[in-house]
Amino acid sequence: MRYLKFASLSLLFALSACVYEPEQFVAQEESKENSSTTEMGALFAVNGGKQICNPSVSQDTVNYPASMLWLNFGGKLNVTAPDSVYTTSKVVQHDRLSVSDTSGKVRWYLMRDTKAGDCQFQDPEWSTHPNYIVALRAFDTKGNAACENLDYGVFAVRVSDKKKFSFYDKDISEFATPHLWVDPEAVRDTSADDSKVEGFFGTNQVRLVYVNKKDEIVFVDYANGGTKSAKTLKKPSGVDGWMMDSPLISPDGNFVVYNMINSAMTGWKSFVQELSGNAKPIEIEKTTGMISEPVQPHWFSFAGRLFVEWTEFPQGSQFVNKNDLSEASVQNGSAGRTAMREVSLAAGAPSDLAFAWVGDVVELAPIPMIGGRSPDGRYLATGTNNGFLLELP
Repeated sequence: MRYLKFASLSLLFALSACVYEPEQFVAQEESKENSSTTEMGALFAVNGGKQICNPSVSQDTVNYPASMLWLNFGGKLNVTAPDSVYTTSKVVQHDRLSVSDTSGKVRWYLMRDTKAGDCQFQDPEWSTHPNYIVALRAFDTKGNAACENLDYGVFAVRVSDKKKFSFYDKDISEFATPHLWVDPEAVRDTSADDSKVEGFFGTNQVRLVYVNKKDEIVFVDYANGGTKSAKTLKKPSGVDGWMMDSPLISPDGNFVVYNMINSAMTGWKSFVQELSGNAKPIEIEKTTGMISEPVQPHWFSFAGRLFVEWTEFPQGSQFVNKNDLSEASVQNGSAGRTAMREVSLAAGAPSDLAFAWVGDVVELAPIPMIGGRSPDGRYLATGTNNGFLLELP
């Protein structure tokens, strides 16, 4: 979802879910089945043998069950195309958003609009609402087709009709990793003005978070002043020089979880924080039995209960995972694991009441899955470098 650049070394390292080396990682291609079943569940390859990034499990279990959203690299894609527009060879890096299922079929996609000046997409994430995805759109500031001088804006796309809404046209960091909350009860009037927030989403109860160029989380509440009243959240202490990454809004729209990652990508911390300019970050601490501090936290809500789900990696590892998770040798926790813990939240309450853990940490899978858990609880998603969907037993 974001890159960390070390100019002195002229290297690019990936944060969150993308790796650019500068050539994409390609696994050694083997003639093996697309899926395998073990005690941890059924594991399905996504774009098998080819690198993906920005894995985000589907939030629409009706129209896109057993599926995930992801961003492509260039060259060849190992998926089943839905039509002739979706090419699988000579693909341009980050030129489309794809949603594909456990069979390898692309169920939904959005191609970049080169006539409108689209150079590439970046940081796609399924919103809390099943009908909306949020992402960055890059364009060349000098209008060159070579796309060498990039600036970014934030947009939402409505999955049902692929129409787009621009939150910001420009001046957004490549590392913004935006996320979007939309009132789940919203009903859109099809005759409404799509150029307005309320018309496009069917409500003004819309909230956006992203990381700005100062490495701060920005919170925009479109029911309360919008961009003119945007707030920046307090940063955690003791992590100076670390990179802020991937804020995700809670189902009730009042909290975020996010990463802080050091420059070597071998140290990380995760936090919960209320969406308020005065709220203090609360670290998700490592407890007995955990492999490491948690990273890549996601919210998961089920039957009125709320959880934080995360990934853990062995000490000394980078959280950019190149392991082929279909190999039995890494299905024992040696490459990391996925866990979750129930949480109780109370927005607006005193700090000692606003946040509390409920119960102990529970392991979901003995492999690291960084793309979240589906609303029905059946699937975990991951990517970088290999993409997989895991159907839990």
